[in-house]
Amino acid sequence: MPRVKGGVTTHRRHKKILKLVKGQRANRHSLYRQAHEAMLKSLSYAYRHRRERKGDMRRLWILRVNAAARAQGLTYSQFIDGLKKSGIILNRKMLADMAVREPEAFNNLVTVVKGKVQEKI
Repeated sequence: MPRVKGGVTTHRRHKKILKLVKGQRANRHSLYRQAHEAMLKSLSYAYRHRRERKGDMRRLWILRVNAAARAQGLTYSQFIDGLKKSGIILNRKMLADMAVREPEAFNNLVTVVKGKVQEKI
C-alpha cells in the first residue's frame, strides 16, 4: 500500500484557521501556532459575549425607561410597580422603544400608572 502524505489536508486546515484570525495583530494572523491560540480565545470570547450582550441590552432598556419615567415625575421602580398594578404587561424592550420612538404614548402610559401609584400612597 502506498504511503499517503497529509500535506494537502494540513494546508487546508491551516488556511481555515488563518482565515478566522484575519484581523488579528502581529504574528497572530500569520503564524499557525499563534493563530490557533488566538482563534480558540476569540471564539470563546464570542460565545461568552453573545450571552453577556443580553444583559447589556436589558440594562440599556432599563436606563431608557428610567430616564423617560423620571422626566414625567416617577422613578423606575414606581413606574414598574404601577404597571404591574394596572395589569399592563409590557416588557422592558417594548417600554424603552416606546419611550424613544413614541413619547406621547409613553406619557399616556405614565399618567395611567400615576393613578395606581397615588392610590397606594
